[in-house]
Amino acid sequence: MSESIACIGMGVIGCGWASHFSGQGIEVHAWDPDSKSEDLFKRTIEQAWPSMEKLGLAKGASPDLVVFHKKIEEAVENCSLVQESSPERLELKQELLSTIDKACTTDCVIASSTSGYLVSDLALHCSVAPERVVVGHPFNPVYLLPLVELVAGPQTSVSTMDRAEGIYSNSGKTVLRLEKEIDGFIADRLQEAMWREALHMVANGEATVEQLDLSITAGPGLRWALMGPMLTFHLAGGEGGMAHMLDHFGPSLQSPWTRLEAPELTEHLRNAVVDGCSEEAAGRSVADLVIERDKGLTAIIQTIKNLNIETSEKDTNDEGSD
Repeated sequence: MSESIACIGMGVIGCGWASHFSGQGIEVHAWDPDSKSEDLFKRTIEQAWPSMEKLGLAKGASPDLVVFHKKIEEAVENCSLVQESSPERLELKQELLSTIDKACTTDCVIASSTSGYLVSDLALHCSVAPERVVVGHPFNPVYLLPLVELVAGPQTSVSTMDRAEGIYSNSGKTVLRLEKEIDGFIADRLQEAMWREALHMVANGEATVEQLDLSITAGPGLRWALMGPMLTFHLAGGEGGMAHMLDHFGPSLQSPWTRLEAPELTEHLRNAVVDGCSEEAAGRSVADLVIERDKGLTAIIQTIKNLNIETSEKDTNDEGSD
């Protein structure tokens, strides 16, 4: 089988996938029923390519690696992965995946970019080889953000997950592998929790949109870019780590700060979180992690400052040229 990928559905996400793969020197076969999709891809790749170049392109990378087809069957022929990125309508996705299932070779991985549907529902009408259907959920912009949530369904084979993980990893993606399907996966569930609370605060006149965004971009968002919420709180516990954090602040989880019901902090949950932080720390002490975090934060903050300076200088120069 040739190392090529089919992108089915060329909206924002599909064009992002095609841009990413072509930037990694991978041949892409695209299909979309909308005749304007090829123009959308051209605009997307023109905008994306400079940033992709700064991050580093693979040998042989070229927008010309993306070829559009008039028939979906032609696009998926002899591909190692089919990435479906149609609109979030279950019946539409089921119909497309069923067509793909019949048209591509049985060792081809079929992945949906869906942000919420379960594999078991998506593959309902895939009768040829439903065991090779997965969710490969990216994050926008797909050509820059590395995360892909790779989710298996009840029928998905381990070999399919292995092949999918290999394809995504080899293309430069960071794969978050879920062997058990769950509504909303992981990242979107976390995003949704924050999004729901933010809407509550706006609706109640407790915070403005600008305040909400600033509260993240100038605060925890910078830390999350390096360690995520769990290790961040592990460090917040000082030398005692997560154990101290939970023991000291655990009771406040029941405080009515948010509109989300908090789980009961059982001993089992406490130990699971503490042990998980120890495993993720991988032998690094709190002091080691603090040094690592602060070094990264300094670099991120300095980069943001430089970007703001460049933007201000550009605006000033543009004003002077009128």
